[in-house]
Amino acid sequence: MTDVRGHVISTVLVANRGEIACRIFRTCRELGIRTVAVHSDADENALHTRVADATVRLPGSTPTDTYLRGELIVKAAVAAGADAVHPGYGFLSENADFARAVQAAGLLWIGPQPEAIEAMASKTRAKQLMGVTPLEHVTEADLPVLVKAAAGGGGRGMRVVRQLADLEAELTAARAEATSAFGDGEVFVEPYVEGGRHVEVQILADTHGTVWALGTRDCSLQRRHQKVIEESPAPGLPDQLAEELSELAVRAARAVAYEGAGTVEFLISPDNKAHFLEVNTRLQVEHPVTEAVFGIDLVALQLRIAEGEPLESEPPHPRGHAIEVRLYAEDPATDWTPQTGTLHRLAVPTGVRLDTGYTDGDTIGIHYDPMLAKVVAHAPTRAEALRKLAGALERTTIHGPITNRALLVNSLRHKEFTTAHMDTGFYDRHLPELTEAAPDPHAPLAAALADTHGRSRFGGGGWRNVPSQPQVKRYAMASEEHEVQYRHTRAGLTADGVRVIHADAGRVVLEVDGVRQKFEVASYGDDQVYVNATTLTALPRFPDPAAQLAPGSLLAPMPGTVVRVADGLTVGAQVTAGEPLLWLEAMKMEHKITAPATGTLTALNAVPGQQVQLAALLAVIQPT
Repeated sequence: MTDVRGHVISTVLVANRGEIACRIFRTCRELGIRTVAVHSDADENALHTRVADATVRLPGSTPTDTYLRGELIVKAAVAAGADAVHPGYGFLSENADFARAVQAAGLLWIGPQPEAIEAMASKTRAKQLMGVTPLEHVTEADLPVLVKAAAGGGGRGMRVVRQLADLEAELTAARAEATSAFGDGEVFVEPYVEGGRHVEVQILADTHGTVWALGTRDCSLQRRHQKVIEESPAPGLPDQLAEELSELAVRAARAVAYEGAGTVEFLISPDNKAHFLEVNTRLQVEHPVTEAVFGIDLVALQLRIAEGEPLESEPPHPRGHAIEVRLYAEDPATDWTPQTGTLHRLAVPTGVRLDTGYTDGDTIGIHYDPMLAKVVAHAPTRAEALRKLAGALERTTIHGPITNRALLVNSLRHKEFTTAHMDTGFYDRHLPELTEAAPDPHAPLAAALADTHGRSRFGGGGWRNVPSQPQVKRYAMASEEHEVQYRHTRAGLTADGVRVIHADAGRVVLEVDGVRQKFEVASYGDDQVYVNATTLTALPRFPDPAAQLAPGSLLAPMPGTVVRVADGLTVGAQVTAGEPLLWLEAMKMEHKITAPATGTLTALNAVPGQQVQLAALLAVIQPT
C-alpha cells in the first residue's frame, strides 16, 4: 500500500451522488481541483453528473448494484485519472474495506484511516470503546428499546420497539433495510431514552495531533430517526454539559488517532445526562450549520488534512446561530410517504444557503433518499435565524411533487421549538397540527382567471355589452374539491366578493376587503397548477365514471418494490383494519402497507420483487 499523504491533490472522485457530490464539487472548483462523478443508470442526467468535469457510469440503478460497489468505484477513479477519493456521506463513507481498497490503488483517501473507521464506524464497536454495552437479552423491563443498524446512518435500519412480541419482526426489518442501504445487515439493541434531545459535536483532526471540537449541534427534530432540522450551537445546554460533550468528543478522537472530519453523537436525557450514541466517521448532512457559525469550509479542511497540512492550534471563534432544514419530497400528513415526479421549479430567495442535487426539470426517482435540498440561515441570534429561515421557506418556489415545506415552516414557528423545549418526540406529539392544510382560499379563483387568460386569444380583460353566463371551474386543493365562478362583464372579469385588478396567464391581482393580494400562477400539463405556495389539480367538469374503484381497494401510496407480503396472506383471508399486509421499499426506506378496513381479502396483486407504480392496485378488501 502506497502512502500518498503529503501529495497535492489535483483530481477528486466523489464516491457519492446528489446534493453531497454537488457540494464537494463546489469546493473543489474553488480550489482549482478537477472533479469526477460516478453515476448509476438512474442518475445518468443527474445534476452531480452535469457539474463534474468527468463522469463514469456504474451499470444498474439500485444502490447495491452501483454506489455500494467499491471495486467499481476504485476502477472508475483509476480510469478517470483521479488521485483522491472523497466518500461523501452514506453508502461506503464508513466502510473500512473501501478505504483500504482506495489506498491500495495508490489513491488518497479523504477521510480517517481504515483502522479508525473500523473502531468507530460500527456503532457496536464504538460503544465498546466508550465503555457502553448493547443489550444482549431484551426483557419487558428493558422496554422501550431501539433496534439500530451497526453501520451507516440517516435513520435507516432503526426501529423503536415497545412490545416484546414485536422485537423479532423489527429486527428482521432493520436487517433488511440496513443491508439495502449500507451493504451490512448487522444490527443491535440499546435502551430508548424517552423525551431526550439529540446533540452532537463536530470534530476535525489533522495528522499532527491537533483535534478541534467545533461546538454543538442540536438535531432533535427527526422523523423515522432521520434528522429534519438541525442547528448550531445547541440551544439551552448548560455550559458545563456543553463542555463535557466537547471533552468526550476529543477523547474519542484521540483514542483512535482520528484524522479528518467526524461527529460524536449523544442523547441528552431530560435531567441533562449525556448518553453516548455513536461516532460518524465522515462528513455529516448538517455540516453547513457548523461552517456558518465558525466561518470555515469543512470540505476544504478535509482536503487540506488529507494532503498532510496541519490545522491551526485552535479553531476559529464561533459567531451567531445557524439553522438548517432538510427539504424532502414527501407527504408528512400521510406517514411521510416519499413522492416522485418532475421538479419543474425550485427557487430559494437570496440571503440563505441552498445545497441541492436537483435543478429545474430534474426527475425525482424511487431509488434514493427523497431529500431535495438543504436550506440554511445564519444570523447573530437564534430568534433572527429562525425568522430568516421561515420567511425564506415561505417565499421559496417549489413546483413539483409534494414536499414537507409547510411542515418545516410550522416547525420553525412552533412555540416548543422557538423556546428550545423540543426533544426527539416532537413530531410524535405535534404532527397533526403541523400538517393541517391552510391553503389560500382565493388560490382556485386565481388559477381559474389565469387559465382563462392563457386560453383566450383576447386575454382575460375583454368586456361584453351583455353579461356572460357564469364560468365554472373545479379544482382539488388540500384533498378537497373547490368550485369557482366568475363572469365576463362590461367592467371586465368579476367574481362574488372579489375585485379582479389584473389577470394574465402568470399573474393575478385580487382585491379582497380593500386589500390587494398578488398571485403568481404556473401550470404544467393539463391539470397541475401552482398558485404561490398552493398546489391545485384542475378537475374535469364531470367526473369520469370509469375512474371509480371498488370499495376497499388498497392502492400503492408511492412507486416502489414489493419487499415482502405478510406470512400466510392469501385471497379469502380475514384481515383487520391496520393489520400489516405487505411492505414496499422506496427511496431506501421500507414502508408498511396496512389494511384500510376489517374484512375479507378478495384480491392480492402484489408479489415480492414486483415493481409497482403510484396508485397501482395492490389488494381489495371487502369490508365486513
